[in-house]
Amino acid sequence: MTEKQKMLMGIIYNAEETSLIEERNRAKSLTKQYNESRQEDRDYRKYLMGQIFGKLGQNVHLEAPFYLDYGYRTTIGDDFFSNFNLTILDGGGVEIGNRVFIGPNVGIYTVNHPTDARRREKGYEWALPVKIGNKVWIGGGVTILPGVTIGDNTVIAAGSVVTQDVPADVVAAGNPCKVIKEAEKGDRYGIIDKKDGE
Repeated sequence: MTEKQKMLMGIIYNAEETSLIEERNRAKSLTKQYNESRQEDRDYRKYLMGQIFGKLGQNVHLEAPFYLDYGYRTTIGDDFFSNFNLTILDGGGVEIGNRVFIGPNVGIYTVNHPTDARRREKGYEWALPVKIGNKVWIGGGVTILPGVTIGDNTVIAAGSVVTQDVPADVVAAGNPCKVIKEAEKGDRYGIIDKKDGE
């Protein structure tokens, strides 16, 4: 069994294996090109995003710079926006739904390392998937740890460290991140046209 196969299975693997290093270097090269491109070069940026990500929806906007490990292990739905300095360590796979907003300086980490220093030094780690539902808002400076699922319509408050699953339709905050209230529903400020639906 290859180290990549182990990574995809979520079991301990050696991240220093040559083919995995090559895949990460490819992603770094593509993201460097994206990060150094001009915002006006929309077609070129769209082309690069198509080369980087495993699946890409419509109307995806990533403020530069952003960083990731593999790229093809991340899928993004429609109407996505991320602000500056999004970092995705996606060895375990990251699935992002539709209409997701991500604030600046957010880290999504699927990778964990052994507490045994000898194994860490040899490059061993394991990776668990992260899933972010539809219509989620992730505030600035949030850290999402391996194996976490965030439900639809949920808000993660700025600065939170998400260590476990967060259900749908809530606002969650803190370190560790916990549900603090239900998400507001309805048109509180009268700004949504009824024809727009939810």
